[in-house]
Amino acid sequence: MASGETQTSTDQQRRWLHIRKLLERSGPFCHPDFEPSPEILDFIMESCKILIVGAGGLGCELLKDLALLGFRKLHIVDMDTIELSNLNRQFLFRKNDIGLSKAKCAVEFVNKRVPGCEAIAHHCAIQDLDEGFYRQFHIVVCGLDSIVARRWLNGMLMSLLQYNDDRSLDQSSVIPLVDGGTEGFKGNARVILPGMSACIECTLDLYPPQKTFPLCTIANTPRLPEHCIEYVKVIQWAKENPWGSNIALDGDDPQHVAWVFEKAQDRAMKHGISNVTYRLTQGVLKNIIPAVASTNAAIAACCASEVFKLATSCCTSMNNYMVMNMADGVYTYTFNAEKRPDCVACSNSTRVVEIEPQATLQSIYDKLCEDPAYLMKSPGITTVINGRNKTLYMSSIKSIEERTRDNLKKKLTELGLFNGADILVADVTTPNTVTIKLKFAEYQDVEMTR
Repeated sequence: MASGETQTSTDQQRRWLHIRKLLERSGPFCHPDFEPSPEILDFIMESCKILIVGAGGLGCELLKDLALLGFRKLHIVDMDTIELSNLNRQFLFRKNDIGLSKAKCAVEFVNKRVPGCEAIAHHCAIQDLDEGFYRQFHIVVCGLDSIVARRWLNGMLMSLLQYNDDRSLDQSSVIPLVDGGTEGFKGNARVILPGMSACIECTLDLYPPQKTFPLCTIANTPRLPEHCIEYVKVIQWAKENPWGSNIALDGDDPQHVAWVFEKAQDRAMKHGISNVTYRLTQGVLKNIIPAVASTNAAIAACCASEVFKLATSCCTSMNNYMVMNMADGVYTYTFNAEKRPDCVACSNSTRVVEIEPQATLQSIYDKLCEDPAYLMKSPGITTVINGRNKTLYMSSIKSIEERTRDNLKKKLTELGLFNGADILVADVTTPNTVTIKLKFAEYQDVEMTR
C-alpha cells in the first residue's frame, strides 16, 4: 500500500516537472510583476476559475489543453447538441453521443481522462447566465462561431467593470477575455483586458462580412450551385410555404434541408448547373464555413498559452492580436489592436449621434445598423419623456413592432426628441441598454442643453 502511494506521488511530481520549471524560477520573458513560487501551481489547480465559452471545435481543444495544463476549476457553456458532422474534429465526442449536450459530454470525457479535473458543464445560452455567474471567474476564454455572441459576451464583461471616484478604472474588476476564431486554414487569437485594451466592439471591422448574393443574380442568372440554393431559401420557400405560412426555414431541421436540396437540384438542372449537394445546401442555409481540425488545434493551443500566462504572469501576454494563415505554409503575425476612444462598449465617455434636425426615426435606426461604430442587428429604441419611458420602435416583438412601425416615418421632433435628448437602445449584440445622446447638426458648436 505504501509502495503504491509513493509511486503515485512520484508520478505526480514528474507530471508537473516542466510546468514547475516555468513557475518556480525567473526568466527574460517574465512579466515584471512575476515572483517565482511553488504556490502558483497550487493557485492554478485549486483556486483559479476559468470559463470556456463554446464546446465545438475550439472548445474541445481548449478544455483538453487547459485541463492538461493543471487547471481544475473549469466551467464550459454551450447550448448546442452533438451532430454527426461534428465528429470529424470535435474529438471529445463519439457516435453514441449524437443528440446529447456538447458541454456535458465534453466535461464527462475530460473529467474521466484527466486526474483531478473538476470541470462543470452548463447546457444553455450565454444570455441565460447572469452577472453573478460571470463575476466568479478569473479568466474567460472564448471559442465561439458567432460574432453576435462574442459581442454580447464582450458587453457583459464590460458591464462588470467598476470605476473609482476619479473615474479611473478599478483593475481588480477586470476579467480578461481570451478569444479565438478559425475559418478554414486561417485563424486568430487575441487577449482583451476590458477597459484597458481594444475590445470586440473596437475592432468590428476586422471580422469578415457575411457572404450574400445579389437578388437579381439568384433570380435571373444563376451561375453557381450556391445561387440555386439561395433562390430556394429566399424566394421559393416563402412562395410555396411547404410547412405553412408561419413556419420559418430551419437549417437544423433535416426535413427542411432535404426540401431545399431537392428544389435546388431541380433549379440547377434547368440552368445546367452541377454539384448541388446536401452538404453544400446545409452550408448555405446555416452559413457554415468549412472547419479544419489542425487550425482549431493551433489556435486553441495559442489561447490556452495566453490563459496560462495571464493566470501565472510567468511570461508577458500577447499584445494583443495574432493572426495565422496555414493555406501556404504557416504564417503568423501579431499586432497591437488599438482601443477606440468612442467605442460603444468600452469607452467611458458619452455616446453621441450627430443627426439632422429634420431627420426621421428611420435615419437613427439605419445609422445604428450600418454605422461601423454600432453595427446592431435589430435595435429597439426608447426614450424618457416627462419622466416616463416611451417606446419609439422595437422590431423583436411582433405586436410592439406593429404598433410602433409608423414612428419610423416621423421626424425626431414629432416624437418629442430634441437636441441633447437621450435615446435608450437595446440589441441582441449587448446585454445592457446603451444610452446615446442626440446632437442636431445645426447645434454642433453650441453646448447641448435640455
